[in-house]
Amino acid sequence: MQHADRRKELGLFLRARRNQAVRVDYGLPPLSRTRERGLRREEVAFLSGVSVTWYTWLEQGRDINPSRQVLEAVGRALHLSDAGLDYVLSLGGYAAVGPGPAAAATAPAHLQRLLDALDPNPSFALFPDWGIAGWNSAYAALFPNIATVPAADRNLLWLVFTDPYVRDLLPDWEVTSQRFLAEFRAETGQRLGDVDVRNLVERLKSASPEFKEGWDRYDILGFESRERVFHHPGVGILTLEHHQLSPSDRPDLHLVVYTPAPGSGAGSLMGRLIPPASQESGAPAERG
Repeated sequence: MQHADRRKELGLFLRARRNQAVRVDYGLPPLSRTRERGLRREEVAFLSGVSVTWYTWLEQGRDINPSRQVLEAVGRALHLSDAGLDYVLSLGGYAAVGPGPAAAATAPAHLQRLLDALDPNPSFALFPDWGIAGWNSAYAALFPNIATVPAADRNLLWLVFTDPYVRDLLPDWEVTSQRFLAEFRAETGQRLGDVDVRNLVERLKSASPEFKEGWDRYDILGFESRERVFHHPGVGILTLEHHQLSPSDRPDLHLVVYTPAPGSGAGSLMGRLIPPASQESGAPAERG
């Protein structure tokens, strides 16, 4: 992302967080009888220990170079989460920029073999723009459309917000989809100027009202391993734990692995879901 784009994104994010701040959390009275959210710029400036003019320039995306200490102070004043503060610092140029868009369309062969070895645990690999680089048979059994979806649409965020099967697969779709969006934004903040990421966001804004509404909220969340529930049409409810890791030799890729939640019986259900004859590689190069 270009410097000007980062300044603009930083300003938009700070303004969104300021407008969503709950005034009572700061010991401040409502702005009106019906408006309990939102801080004034001068209030954020005072809480941050910076001038109103300087903070206003931050929100306006002016060509200034705030120090790390200033950005941390603003983040604390806005009660940002750790992920939100990391996002602000990265936009200010104080965090390492992640790898750029993937040059290849598939995961390397050794990582595809790792995915296959993880069967019957549904597993897949993500590029920085959340394009799905590879998957195993268990993931194809959980989400059969992965094998036939056009390569241009084989993106986790796109599928979550546009594929009816995925919406039916997730009983808590309203919550999970917005969490994915917040995690995506946290991971791709410095790449929003990249053509692939920018096009994905614009396509999703047009295709999904829920995405557009969530995007405009500027929620930011870091990934956390957690329990996920799927309603599979073939075997019913699957309760799985959602994990994510990055290979040390390919830090641009995230490997996502779903393991059976303790006591859920999901392991035996996944075993029933995957016929032995279907144990084959899920590399996009072979399937799409």
